[in-house]
Amino acid sequence: MLAIIIAVIVTLVVAVPVSLAVANAHYKNTSAKKVGSAEEKAREIIDEAVKNAETKKREALLEAKEESLKTKNELEKEIRERRSEIQRNEHRIAQKEENLDKKLDALEKKEAECARKEASLDRQKSEVAKLNQQRVQELERISGLTSEQAKDILLKTVEEDVKLDAAKLVKESLAVAKEDANKKAKDIVVTAIQKCAADHVAETTISVVQLPNDEMKGRIIGREGRNIRTLETMTGVELIIDDTPEAVILSAFDPIRREVARIALEKLIVDGRIHPARIEEMVEKAQKEVDALIKEAGEEAALEVGVHGIHPELIKLLGKMRYRTSYGQNVLKHSIEVAQLAGLLAAELGEDVRTAKRAGLLHDIGKSVDRDMEGSHIQLGVELCKRYKENAVVINAVEAHHGDVDPESIVACLVQAADTISAARPGARRETLEAYSNRLQQLEEITDSFKGVEKSFAIQAGREVRVMVVPEQVNDAEMVLLARDISKRIEAELDYPGQIKVNVIRESRVTDYAK
Repeated sequence: MLAIIIAVIVTLVVAVPVSLAVANAHYKNTSAKKVGSAEEKAREIIDEAVKNAETKKREALLEAKEESLKTKNELEKEIRERRSEIQRNEHRIAQKEENLDKKLDALEKKEAECARKEASLDRQKSEVAKLNQQRVQELERISGLTSEQAKDILLKTVEEDVKLDAAKLVKESLAVAKEDANKKAKDIVVTAIQKCAADHVAETTISVVQLPNDEMKGRIIGREGRNIRTLETMTGVELIIDDTPEAVILSAFDPIRREVARIALEKLIVDGRIHPARIEEMVEKAQKEVDALIKEAGEEAALEVGVHGIHPELIKLLGKMRYRTSYGQNVLKHSIEVAQLAGLLAAELGEDVRTAKRAGLLHDIGKSVDRDMEGSHIQLGVELCKRYKENAVVINAVEAHHGDVDPESIVACLVQAADTISAARPGARRETLEAYSNRLQQLEEITDSFKGVEKSFAIQAGREVRVMVVPEQVNDAEMVLLARDISKRIEAELDYPGQIKVNVIRESRVTDYAK
C-alpha cells in the first residue's frame, strides 16, 4: 500500500512538470498564430481607413469647389444688377437735370417778360397820373373852382340829399314798424290759438319708428351722417334722433313721403345692412309698396261705397287721398262719407242711388293732385273726370259742390248737401291744420321756383326749408346769394309765425361699379 502511494506520488511528480511543459508549448504555438492573424486584420483595417479618408477628402474638395463657384456666380450676378441699376439711376438723373435746365430757361424767359411788363405798367401809370393831373387842371379852369372848393360844394349837396332821404326812410320805417307790430300781434294771437291743436298737428306731421335697441341709432346716422343724409335726401323727410329711447321720429307735412320713409326705415332695420346704396334700394321698394297700398285703398273705397266701373287712374287718385287731410279731416274718409250720405238722400227722394254715390265719391278727386298741379281742386277734379270719361251728371256735381256753378241735377244738389253735412258735423274739421299745410306747400313752391334748385323740402313743421341745388348750376359762392334771395322772397310772399331757416345744400356724388 505504501509502495502504491509512493508510486502515485512519484508519477505525479514526474507527470505534472511534463504536462506543464506540453501545455506551455501548445499555448505559445496558439498565441503566435492569433497574433499573426490580428496583425493581418489590423493592416487591412488601416488600409481601408486610408482609402476612405482619401475618398472623403476628394469629395470635400469637390464640394468646396462647387460652393466657391456658386458663390462666385451669385456675386457676379449681383454686381451686374447693381451696375444696371446704377446706369438707370444715372440716366434718370441726366433726364431730370435736362428737365431742370429747360424749366430754368423757361423761368428766366418769364422773369424777363414780367420785367418788361412791369416796366410797361410803370410807364402807363406815369402817363395816367399825368393825364389825371391835366384833367383836374382843365376841370378847375372850366369850373373856376379849385378841387377843394368843388369837394366842399359836393359834400354840402350830398349832405342835404342824405338828410332828405333819411327823413323819408325814418317815415317809411315808422310806417313799416307799425304794420309789422300789427302783424306780429296777429301772429302771436294765431300762434296761441294754434297751440290748442298742437297735438293734432303733431299726429299728422310725424311718425314714430320703434328700434330694437339704441345702438341702431348710430347705424342709422352712419359714418359722418352719410346714412341719415341719404335717407332724408331720398325721401324729403327729416329724421329726428333724440333722447327718446329705442325710437326715431320722422317729420314731414307730406304724409306720402313720410309713409315711404317709415316703410323704408323699418325694412332697413329688419335687414340690418344700412348704407347709402341699400337705402336707395329700400326707398324704391317702399315707394312701390306705398303705390300698391294707394291702389288698394282706392279699390276698397269703391267697393265699400258700391261703385263700379271707375277708371283705374281715378282709383289710384282716390287711394292717394288716403294720405290727404282737409281741415284736419281725412279726404278719402270724407269722400266715402259723402258718397254714402248722397246715396241715402237719393234713396229717400227716389233718385239714382248709384250716380249719387259715384258723384259723392269723386267730388273731391281734385285734392289728390292740387299739390302737384296749378288750379283749384274743383277745376282739377272736373278736368280729371272729363279726361276719364265720367258722365255729365257726375262732372256737374263735382263742379257745383261748392257753388261755383249752378247745379244741373238733383244729384248735384244732393252732393252739396252731403258734403256740407260731412264737413259740418262736430269735430270733423279744423281750420288751423289746412292753413298750416297750405303754408308748407307754398314754402316749397317758392323755393322750387328758383333757378338751379333741384328739389326742396319743408321740415321742422315749417320752421326750416331744406333746398337741394344742382352742383353744376350753383357754385359755393352763389349758394350764399341763393339763400338770401329765397329768404327775401319768403318774407315778401308768405305769412308765418316766428322765423324760417333756409338751408341750401350742394352735394356732388360720383358712382362707379366694380365688375
